[in-house]
Amino acid sequence: MIRVLVVDDNPIVRAALRGYLDASAACTVVAEAADGQEALAEARRTGPAVTLLDHRMPLADGLSVLPELTRLTAVLVLTSDPDPVLIARMLHGGARGYLIHGAFTPAELHRAVEAVAAGHGWLSPAAAAVATASMRVHPLPRAHPRHGLTRREQDVLDLLAEGLSNAAIAHRLLLTEKTVKNHLHRAYAKLRVTNRTEALLRWTGRG
Repeated sequence: MIRVLVVDDNPIVRAALRGYLDASAACTVVAEAADGQEALAEARRTGPAVTLLDHRMPLADGLSVLPELTRLTAVLVLTSDPDPVLIARMLHGGARGYLIHGAFTPAELHRAVEAVAAGHGWLSPAAAAVATASMRVHPLPRAHPRHGLTRREQDVLDLLAEGLSNAAIAHRLLLTEKTVKNHLHRAYAKLRVTNRTEALLRWTGRG
């Protein structure tokens, strides 16, 4: 059972999230908080495995408490703000995932919580689209350009960072979609990641 702390200044949002999570056999909400300071206090008191963290809150916003909060719990940001700069700052600050209100289903919320609790990263499609668009406009240099990858694996990851699907990558590189998937899985192993989101963040130097 994954113990979850829900942090949002809107009590209606907190109630909805509690309902979504308590409906899952894998999660239980152990506490709620309405601001960043209360979030830290509840995280210390209850020891949640995952904290759902809003950004815009009174007293202390999500970004300001993130460094200390990530020492206590895994953080999944859940906010209405799609700002690519905020997404990047949250991920750089230690958040393991980012969901945008109104752009995910209860089932996706459950999967995101389970992934983050297991130590993996998670970006909702809406957040990933914003982050990918920002990377195309403001690319960051890769921290480790090769990672032991073959030239073709690097090509596939470059196109992944452009936001292309497996099918589009296959078309661009004149490969089959199965071959693209094989290149990605080998790249995941070399990058020591488990999914597209983590690979994208590691390859672009953001994770």
